[in-house]
Amino acid sequence: MGQDSSRPVQSNTVTVLADDQGGIKGSRIIERKAKALTNILVLGAGNFGTCLADHLASLDTSCHVTIYARDPAVVESINSHHLNPKYLKDIPLTPELRATTVLDASSVASVSVVIFSIPTQHLRDILEKTKPFITQNHLTIFVNKGIEIESGMLPCDIVEEIWGPEIGRAATYLSGPSFAAEVVKRQPTCVSVASRMHGRALRAQRVFHAPHFRVYDSSDVVGVEVAGALKNVVALAAGACAGLGFQQNARAAIITRGLAEIMRIGVKLGADPLTFSGLSGVGDLFLTAQSEKSRNYTVGYRLGRGESLEHVLATLGSVAEGVETTKAAYALCKKIGVESPVTNAVYGVLFAGVDVKDAVKALMGRDPHGEFHGIVDA
Repeated sequence: MGQDSSRPVQSNTVTVLADDQGGIKGSRIIERKAKALTNILVLGAGNFGTCLADHLASLDTSCHVTIYARDPAVVESINSHHLNPKYLKDIPLTPELRATTVLDASSVASVSVVIFSIPTQHLRDILEKTKPFITQNHLTIFVNKGIEIESGMLPCDIVEEIWGPEIGRAATYLSGPSFAAEVVKRQPTCVSVASRMHGRALRAQRVFHAPHFRVYDSSDVVGVEVAGALKNVVALAAGACAGLGFQQNARAAIITRGLAEIMRIGVKLGADPLTFSGLSGVGDLFLTAQSEKSRNYTVGYRLGRGESLEHVLATLGSVAEGVETTKAAYALCKKIGVESPVTNAVYGVLFAGVDVKDAVKALMGRDPHGEFHGIVDA
C-alpha cells in the first residue's frame, strides 16, 4: 500500500543558532533539506511511537528511521504493508519507515537518536537493557508520561538513576497536546521538548520540527514531566463528571482546579510555575481532559456511566496511563505533603470502592479557601 496521498508533502528547513551546550554560534545556520542529519531508532510501536516514527520517516531528508517492536507480526506488517495492525491500524504509514524486532549493540550503535516510547511502568526494564549500548553521543528522547508506582519517581529520575547523571542529564523529554491520530495525518501540532542540558533540547527540536509539527524548547524537565503525568488523572475526573451527566460548568471547574493541583505538586518538586501555562501544561491538559478521543477521559466517562474499572480496561483496546499514574500520584502527594483533592477523589473511585457521585459530592463539599492556596506559598 502506498503513502496516503491526502497528506501533503512537507519540506523541512530548520534554522538553529546554538551549539550542543546552548551557546550561540553567531551566523552559523544549520539547514535540514535533502541532507541527512541522523539515523533514528524508535523504541515502542504503540500509538505515539508509531506516529512519531512515521512523522520522522516522512520528513524531507535521507535519514533512516527504524521502529522497534517485540511482536514479529507488527514488524512484518509495517515492513510489508506499511500498516501497524494494532495501533493506528487504518492509517497507511510512510513506506520509508522500517521495523525490527532486534534491539542489540549493533542496532543502537548504528543510530545517533534513540526515542523511547515505552509505558512508564515498563521504562526501567528497557533502560536496563539499553544501558550497555547508550553513550554520551546518543541523543535520547523520552515521550512517555507517568510516575513509577513502586518508587514514585518521574521518568527523568529513573533515567538518571539507571544510566547515571552524566548520560541521564543529557536526556530530553517531549510532551504537549498531541493526539497520535492527528499527528500521523499531518494535522497542525505544537509540543515542547525539555532537557537539563539546553543544547540537547535544541537538538531534539531540530529533529522533530516541521511545518505541521512545531516544537518549543524548555529547560524545565520536572515541570514538563509532572504536567504530562498528572493531566491524565485530571482527564479521568473530567470524563467521570461528563459520564454522570454534568455539563460544561463542572468540566471547566475540574480542569481548572486540576491545573491548580498539578501546579502545587510541580512547584513542590522544583518546577517553574510558568511551565504549567504552556503547551505541556494547560495545553496538554485541555486536550486530554475535554476530548472524547482521550483514552483517560473515556475511562472516566465510562466509570461515570456506571461501568466497572475492570470491564472498562478490558474493553478499552489500549493503555490509559492515568489509572496507574493515579496510584503513583496519590502516594507521591502523601509523601511530599501536597494537598491533592482531585487525585484523592480519583484514587478513591479507582482503588477504594468510592462511588463516583459520592466522590464529586466530597469535592464540592470541601471548605472554601483562596483560589491560589498552596501554589504561591509552596
